[in-house]
Amino acid sequence: MESGPVPELAETARGCAARLCDAESVLLASHIDADGLTSAAIASTALERAGIPHDVVFKKQLDDTEIASIAARPQATVLFTDFGSGQLDTIAEHEAAGEFDPVIADHHQPADATTDFHTNPLLVGLDGASELSGAGTTYVLARTLAAVSDRTARPETGVADNRDLAALAVVGAVGDMQATDEDGLVGANGGIVEEGIEAGALEERTDLALYGKQTRPLPKLLEYASEVRIPGVSNDPQGAVSFLQGLDIDARAGGNWRRWVDLADEERQTVVSALMQRALRRGVPAAKAEQLVGTTYVLTDEDEGTELRDASEFSTLLNATARYERADVGLAVCLGNRAGALDRAQRLLANHRRNLSEGLDTVKQQGVEQADHIQWFDAGTEIRETIVGIVAGMALGVDGVDPDRPILAFAHKQCEASNEAETKVSARGTGRLVGQGLDLSVVVGEAAREVGGDGGGHDIAAGATIPTGEEQTFVETADGLVAEQLGG
Repeated sequence: MESGPVPELAETARGCAARLCDAESVLLASHIDADGLTSAAIASTALERAGIPHDVVFKKQLDDTEIASIAARPQATVLFTDFGSGQLDTIAEHEAAGEFDPVIADHHQPADATTDFHTNPLLVGLDGASELSGAGTTYVLARTLAAVSDRTARPETGVADNRDLAALAVVGAVGDMQATDEDGLVGANGGIVEEGIEAGALEERTDLALYGKQTRPLPKLLEYASEVRIPGVSNDPQGAVSFLQGLDIDARAGGNWRRWVDLADEERQTVVSALMQRALRRGVPAAKAEQLVGTTYVLTDEDEGTELRDASEFSTLLNATARYERADVGLAVCLGNRAGALDRAQRLLANHRRNLSEGLDTVKQQGVEQADHIQWFDAGTEIRETIVGIVAGMALGVDGVDPDRPILAFAHKQCEASNEAETKVSARGTGRLVGQGLDLSVVVGEAAREVGGDGGGHDIAAGATIPTGEEQTFVETADGLVAEQLGG
């Protein structure tokens, strides 16, 4: 590998990899969402194959307290994945004090500080919100680690170059909402997809772009489709059944509903054509109806009909583990545990789906408040702070929620360190708004600091923690910032 899948990062990745090879042992610290879990799995696998001893810890957020707890660990080298760049100022203080040597593989906006071993697409002109995720950045490091390590990977793996880990990098990018409706993963992510295909770990397909193609019975696949809402089918159980019964396919087999993955190519084409025609007849704009078909990613080594076969379903499964304090389960699944860990993950997923449904019902019942340029709702303690952002994204476009303006969601929680009340803020936008200039990372970060909190993230999705009681001031500040970005 001369320059790796992302040539722009070759130099910094090589320095980071060399530093890891020099370490006696490494503490791997990672974020807990799907991107963070896949980042940790990629890094852990790469370290193991290189013969580098390591432990893994997960953090919901990387604040001063958590960084201090990392500094108290015995390892002299700490690898941060999917976070660390935004906390460089604090990390640099611990580094200067000789408490640990940091190595960072992240894609978030860096703080105004520096460290010698830091791989981040934003530092070389790549977009960390759309071109390379935390898992993708960690994959670049893993590929480089395999190339520079003087320790031989176990012969039986047959994957000394780590290209098979591209599948997990794709799951992380999809989970981080980096796949566009039309083109799927683009930019530096596209190079990783190509390597995954070459390694036989991935397939890239043009297919129905609805969630649940591997696991949901056909009526539920159509009923629950939120990507493109089709009148008379979406959110209509009987309508979805009637639609399928009117098609020239056998939607049932042995008395049970088939799944999308069970259909032949001709049958899939029949369903897609009928869905498109129904959407257009019922007034769905042509550009929106075309989003029924898109680029999807299949993990070829996983069993057909399971959540792990499809990158989107895999990422949702991982989110279900992380957001309920079981990141260890998600990591075990990523590392290949297909027995107990997968069973536990699937139970967590069922609970996650139930909580999301109830959370969305809460938003529908209480409605959203409208400011001049944004909209928002305060869930209080009715929705877990770990999933309120997902609920906010799901709410965009339901009755009473404007799909053409960003949405903020508040959820209350207790600070673990001080036991004082805090408010979690989650913000979600759309690709169209980002194209017009929206950057929620800036909006949320500046508005949070205005009220004594802190936050950040990406242009399309961001989060913050603020003092409880400052929600209205936060809304007013965020509204003004969005107005400036969108020319309101």
